Order: sequence, then C-alpha cells, then structure tokens
Amino acid sequence: MKIVGLIPARMKSGRFPGKPMKKIHGIPMIGHCYFRSKMSKVLDEVFVATCDEEIYSYIKSIGGKAIMTKDTHEMCTDRVVEATQNIEKEIGHHLNIVVNIQGDQPMVFPEMIDDVVHPLLEDKKIPCTTMMAKIRSFEEHDDPNRIKIVVDKENFAMYMSREPIPSRRKLKEGVRLPMYVHVAIIPFRRDFLMAFGNLPMTPLESVESVDYLRAMENGYRIKMVLTEIETETVDTPEDLKKAEQMMQGDPLMPGYAHLAIQS
Repeated sequence: MKIVGLIPARMKSGRFPGKPMKKIHGIPMIGHCYFRSKMSKVLDEVFVATCDEEIYSYIKSIGGKAIMTKDTHEMCTDRVVEATQNIEKEIGHHLNIVVNIQGDQPMVFPEMIDDVVHPLLEDKKIPCTTMMAKIRSFEEHDDPNRIKIVVDKENFAMYMSREPIPSRRKLKEGVRLPMYVHVAIIPFRRDFLMAFGNLPMTPLESVESVDYLRAMENGYRIKMVLTEIETETVDTPEDLKKAEQMMQGDPLMPGYAHLAIQS
C-alpha cells in the first residue's frame, strides 16, 4: 500500500451526535462514504478511523477495514495521524500519501478523490491539498458549519474560516469575487502528516476550529482543487435530509447497497 484513504468518524459530534450511523436510503452514512471511497482509482486501500465500537463493528460487518483510535482527539487530523501510525505498524512499512476523507461526505464521488490527489503526484513540492466548491447561496456563505476559503491566484489557500469570507457587505456594486466552501477530502504526504501531528494547536486553529490553519500558521502551503460536482456535507439533521433527496437516483449506490445495508 502506498496511497491510503482514511475516514475519521466519531459518534460524539458536537453539532450532530451519532451522525456517522444515521441512515440515508437505509444505509449508515459512514457506509456510503466507505464504499464510494473504495471506488477511487488512486487509493490502494481505505480504512475507517474511529474511537467508537459501534462504528468499528459496523465497518467490520460489511467487510471493511477499521482502526480504533483514542477518544481524546480534539481535531480530526490528529485522529488520522494516530490511525496512520497504527496502520504502518500493522503493515510494516511507511505509506506515501494519506487521504483524509471525512465521514460526513456521504456523496463523495471517486473522481473527486482522484482529482484532489493528482497535484501531489505531479508536484513533489506540494505537501498537502484539499478540495473546494463554489458557494451556491448566501445561506451557505453565512452557515457557521461550513468552512469558507480565500485563495491566491495559484489556488493556494490564504485563509479558512467558518465566518462568511470574503465579505459580501463590503463589495462595491457590480464587483464579484469568487467564494468557495471547503469539501473535506484532504491528501497529505506521509512525512508532512507526521510533522503536522507534532505541531501544537495554533491560536487561529483554535478560534476558527479549522485544523488546516495549523499548517498555514506554520508556513505550509495548501493547494486547493476546485470541483464542479455538487454534493452535500452533513453537519445537521437538515443536511441529512438534503443528502437523502440529492441521492435519489444516485448512480453509484446500486453498486454497493446490497453490501452496505446494516442487518
């Protein structure tokens, strides 16, 4: 294994407790994320990293791979660091790239994973990438559950916040600025991920509750990859309903539904 997808998931979500096991079309959300991620062409394997026996047992019951982690991690990337170390001990060698695919992405498409990993394969100087999409509404721009992103001319992240950035209120009439929201698929070079895990939590990371700011505050650059695929991140029960509606007639679900439905 050289490129591995890791899906961090826990039941004690502050905004929506128990959401990984909430069902969409009869399938736990974490099951959708796992099977869809497995369809990626670039991933050698996919694991779910969790501190909860309920999630671990479900993934094992559907023939998936799961890693137990501590329940003390404040930020999901720290869970990914621990899970990577556990996997490397198990397989006896280092990985090359670890892709953090957050478990609240039940609509992830495999080509999204392939696209966001591509810059790391093309340019060895890039330590980390992640994905963004165009903001679809003022409501999404104002939503504190969504991470907004400002990028430079080369699509490297300049700042991330749960606040509505850039400001709409200060825009002059007729002026338009691109506004982007984070899509939580984050590939790391393995050595950078380990370095990230050794860094202490930073002030902006703590204030914004955005762990990628830890990298940016320490001078690392994060390449953003734009996707045109429309998906739904599930942060609330209302988001879960939206995802279920959007997944009516989903082209991927028939290929895994018989494997993923919990008995």
